[in-house]
Amino acid sequence: MAFGPDFRTVTAGGATQAAVYDAGLRAYMLRVYNWMASGLALTGIISFGIAHSPALLHLFYQPVATATGTMIRPTPLAWLAMMAPLAFVLVLSFGVNKLSSRAAQALYWAFCIAMGASLANIFLAYTGTSIARTFFISAGTFAGMSLWGYTTRTDLTRFGSFLMMGLFGIILAMVVNIFVHSTTVQLVVSLLGVLIFTGLTAFDTQRIKANYIQYAYADGPEIAAKRAVFDALSLLLNFINLFLMLLQFTGNRRS
Repeated sequence: MAFGPDFRTVTAGGATQAAVYDAGLRAYMLRVYNWMASGLALTGIISFGIAHSPALLHLFYQPVATATGTMIRPTPLAWLAMMAPLAFVLVLSFGVNKLSSRAAQALYWAFCIAMGASLANIFLAYTGTSIARTFFISAGTFAGMSLWGYTTRTDLTRFGSFLMMGLFGIILAMVVNIFVHSTTVQLVVSLLGVLIFTGLTAFDTQRIKANYIQYAYADGPEIAAKRAVFDALSLLLNFINLFLMLLQFTGNRRS
């Protein structure tokens, strides 16, 4: 059956365009993962450095004598470090279309530094061995779910609303538990958190892949540079929260 020269031209052109798109998508996803990995490394370095430097640690946490013994309490600087990451996330989320790529990158690094400072307390609560073990468990879980989200043909957007409702639910439960101090609530929140952030990892990976053609492929390198930082931030948040939720189960507390 002969299709003629028009068919060959369209087929060749379509194949070339598809090849360019696939190569661009792989390069973009690699950029996103590189940003995420770099941010995670900086967060870990800052956290470890503060926790193992008595002078720096004293700026964030100070021992306070109580009737039952000595407690470690956060200083105002520690509370600032805990709240700052949320501020950076909000600025990046609402301003990604207005910020320059350099401004977006600077905010991303600032977020990683603030997040690292806010996580220094885990080294006070848990043993280094259990933190390392939980990190590798989190990394394996994250990698597997992200790979599945990238390759699956299942449309995960239908689960997005449920995952977001679950996210807001555990945030509310965590706020309430600040006042009730329930171990049971904490365990339930941690279990649900593991499930939710595992699902969000796959969901966000598929979303990033689907949005590539709209934001990065079609709108040029400047938009792509900003979107890569924003997408890396989404994945980094999923990983950090998954790690913290798993740490409730696999972490060994210091005596």
